[in-house]
Amino acid sequence: MFLCVSLSHIAAASSVTSPLCTWLVAACMSVTSPLCTWLVAACMSVTGKWGRWKRVFLYKCSSELQSQGDLISWIQLSGPHDFLPRFLFLSLRIQQWEAMAVAVQPSKEVATKKKPVTKQRRVVVTGMGMVTPLGHDPDVFYNNLLEGVSGVSEIEAFDCAQFPTRIAGEIKSFSTDGWVAPKLSKRMDKFMLYLLTAGKKALADGGITEDVMNELDKARCGVLIGSAMGGMKVFNDAIEALRISYKKMNPFCTPFATTNMGSAMLAMDLGWMGPNYSISTACATSNFCIMNAANHIIRGEADVMLSGGSDAMIIPIGLGGLVACRALSQRNSDPTKASRPWDSNRDGFVLGEGAGVLLLEELEHAKRRGANIYAEFLGGSFTCDAYHVTEPHPDGAGVILCIEKALAQSGVSREDVNYINAHATSTPAGDLKEYQALLQCFGQNPELRVNSTKSMIGHLLGAAGAVEAVAAIQAIRTGWVHPNVNLENPDEGVVCLPTASFVTFCLYRDIPCHYVSSNHDELSTGLSNDVNISIQDKNVLVGPKKERLNVKAALSNSFGFGGHNSSIIFAPYK
Repeated sequence: MFLCVSLSHIAAASSVTSPLCTWLVAACMSVTSPLCTWLVAACMSVTGKWGRWKRVFLYKCSSELQSQGDLISWIQLSGPHDFLPRFLFLSLRIQQWEAMAVAVQPSKEVATKKKPVTKQRRVVVTGMGMVTPLGHDPDVFYNNLLEGVSGVSEIEAFDCAQFPTRIAGEIKSFSTDGWVAPKLSKRMDKFMLYLLTAGKKALADGGITEDVMNELDKARCGVLIGSAMGGMKVFNDAIEALRISYKKMNPFCTPFATTNMGSAMLAMDLGWMGPNYSISTACATSNFCIMNAANHIIRGEADVMLSGGSDAMIIPIGLGGLVACRALSQRNSDPTKASRPWDSNRDGFVLGEGAGVLLLEELEHAKRRGANIYAEFLGGSFTCDAYHVTEPHPDGAGVILCIEKALAQSGVSREDVNYINAHATSTPAGDLKEYQALLQCFGQNPELRVNSTKSMIGHLLGAAGAVEAVAAIQAIRTGWVHPNVNLENPDEGVVCLPTASFVTFCLYRDIPCHYVSSNHDELSTGLSNDVNISIQDKNVLVGPKKERLNVKAALSNSFGFGGHNSSIIFAPYK
């Protein structure tokens, strides 16, 4: 009498229509018998007495099944030939119809069993790849940072004599041999070439050989690498070609100019079919990508993710645009001294270029394949200043909120964060606001060390966060933090703590302190058991030489035009 069917029949049954009507009945009946709970749904294309006959039939079906205790999943009645003889006369008036009855009888075990508690998946870093002004290998790059080597120099890629800024963190030597197909190398923008190269370097560094690649579930491997500006040169070249004729334009100019195409091309090359997209949040791009990639792993949507950022904006239109908004340093006579975060003589940031990519992996997945684990990603946060296109919020509210949320999300105490790779771009307003925000959040930690990688490589825009994440991870691995170069005359805003805000901060958190500033002014919270605290820049900012530090947890900040704030936290894997 009944025909058990697959779930594919549900759509067929529910899609039946007729010129007369669409009839749907869903009945959920709770019965005293412990055998079952019935759900009956019927889709019929008739009205009147014939509809009533069918409703009677369905009622009898459910009653009969209930009394007999039969257990079925899905029942589909197709056409008049499936009815008992007493219902055959319906075929005279019905040309085609389908009814679907659903009976659900959950077993006692299913009904009483609670949802299992799942342990949160941990995310670790198993590979790093990069293309930077200080080298294209993580170890070479970090050794240069530790030695205080600058990657800032005069621009050689084009004649920039007409610009007031003629220096940048330019990559002088770069080859795609062995990483990108020659045919693609000729068509792609440099940001994509940097991205593909850094991405594949991260795989190689993570031990993803061809044999390992063949064993990966590629449906659970994804790419999330962003860019602030995308293919600016490809787009600019297309405009110049259009001045002659559209026939002269690169047929790939539109797709290769988009910010998502780098991730897409890398996924195509690898055959990875998991999450794939890009995020573009100006200079905060990389951190946004890293955290979202980690979240895909945490939620169980992927096991392996390549994440980071790439940008190549050292071209006339890129340099000119930043000059026009007065963002760049004009210290052309001494390029290596131009990027000087927190120094009183800073006059803007130095434009850089490159890419950074992290290979993120679910912990158990990494352990099963015997991967080398560099660090663990603990979490992070994003906020928005909602204030100005380029200027930070005057009181640093967005940055403070971002850091506080990152700590809460990652489950890390403020005392455990003893290293911060700051955003610190060498701008007059931005450096000071970030510094004050850091003191608001971590000022009571005497072990805190803060530095800026941009003092040596400039600002890599959308790639900055990923490259600086590599620096933070290398600090965890090596036990050394790199110096702040060019910090010769610290800004008066970082020479000593802003006393009023610091005491307010202590009062807010009920922390007893007796603050003595560098000029011997004294302020106290008035709380019992006050202790002497004197936190000045020499105790927070790393000096001109590398320093030893056993990193407990490292926080890396990236902030972007539009008020985009991001903070991510790494720690040694334990």
